[in-house]
Amino acid sequence: VQLVESGGGLVQPGGSLRLSCAASEIIFRINAMGWYRQAPGKQRELVADITSGGRTNYADSVKGRFTISRDNAKNTVYLQMNSLKPEDTAVYYCQMSVFDYGTTSYKDSWGQGTQVTVSS
Repeated sequence: VQLVESGGGLVQPGGSLRLSCAASEIIFRINAMGWYRQAPGKQRELVADITSGGRTNYADSVKGRFTISRDNAKNTVYLQMNSLKPEDTAVYYCQMSVFDYGTTSYKDSWGQGTQVTVSS
C-alpha cells in the first residue's frame, strides 16, 4: 500500500500548515493512523496518532497546536499544524496500520515524507 503525502513547505514562525496523507488504493480495514517526524540528527518521533474510533494522542511538544483527524471513507489522515515553531522543522511521515488479508494481521505502511521548514 502506498501512502501519498502533501502539504509540506516553508512557513514563518507562528504560521500554519495542513498535511494530508492518502492511501493509493481502497483499503477496507485500517486501524491506527499517525504522523511522525524526524529532524536532522535526531530519531524519528511520534507527533500524533488516532485510532479507528477517533481517539487521539499527541506528543507533549505539539499539544494545543496540532490536530490530527481522519476520513475513513477516503482512507486519509490529516495533520493541522498551527502556531508553528522553528523546532517543528523536520521531515514528516504518515503511517497507517493496514490489515493484510494474506497474513490476517495488521502491518504498518509509511509515506515517503514531506519537508516542513519553519523559518523567518
